[in-house]
Amino acid sequence: MTASALPAAAGTDRMLLIETFVRIVEAGSLSAAAAQMGGTQPTVSRRLQLLERTMGVRLLKRSTHAIRLTEDGQRCYDRGKELLASWQSFESEVRGADDDPAGMLRVVAPHVFGQDQFIEPLAKYLKRYPNMRVEWLLHDRMPDLIAENVDCAIRVGAVTDPSVIAVKLGEVPRIVVASPDLLAGGPVPQDPSDLARLPWLALRTFYRTEVTLTHCGSGDRQSFDIQPRLSTDGLHALRNAAIQGLGVALGSAWAMQPDLAAGRLVHLAPQWRADALPVFLVYAPSRFQPARLRRFIEIMREHLPMELAGA
Repeated sequence: MTASALPAAAGTDRMLLIETFVRIVEAGSLSAAAAQMGGTQPTVSRRLQLLERTMGVRLLKRSTHAIRLTEDGQRCYDRGKELLASWQSFESEVRGADDDPAGMLRVVAPHVFGQDQFIEPLAKYLKRYPNMRVEWLLHDRMPDLIAENVDCAIRVGAVTDPSVIAVKLGEVPRIVVASPDLLAGGPVPQDPSDLARLPWLALRTFYRTEVTLTHCGSGDRQSFDIQPRLSTDGLHALRNAAIQGLGVALGSAWAMQPDLAAGRLVHLAPQWRADALPVFLVYAPSRFQPARLRRFIEIMREHLPMELAGA
């Protein structure tokens, strides 16, 4: 088995395909291999199919109760174990300078979090590892990690791409706010039914025409439709529009706190919350995880912003 024998897998970590196959054989099933690798059975199955297509041979015979190696599969298994052992030895040599990573780390972060919440842990990373440089790219779309040569991305919201590894960092609580001017001296709404009658603003990334809130005490959930006067994909724009009295906004609690404290915004229906948004650090799967990335993940988890760590 040589590198040239795997042309169809050029966009995939070849060693990962081989390791997956070896794990399947040694674990005895796809589901057991998936559990050992921290993945899912469909992902393991796709890797096996890709390896078989790439090699042009069938590696396993599967029945309801067991899997058996084909003759080609036995050769692939034996050679694969040798390759993995060689790779692990190579990895150990390359990682000799683990404690002092050097080079460039490319990270994509959402605009708001990338400018505010994660600058402090980023600074800790650069101070701890003075030989590192970071390219800190701010945009809200999910990058193509391989094609764009991105080491990792910080994502707010669910991660649905099964081809990436997502490490959950925490959650962002969300609350409903509005300008005192919007209430025109009236009482602060306490119930979702009162909120439904007010003009609304929408943060298109997470809600557009419907809002669902959960009571902090009882767990009751209520949903209502909205027709937003303004829709935006920017949290700061949403907050500023709410301060101007254009409508009610639902946004990250940490972003609203300074304006709540200054009286520019009022917390509406304070016993109700929207579902918290998960925050993930996402990277491409690979047997070889550079020291610069491993250390960055450690720093991010060790020095989480308070709003995430306490979520």
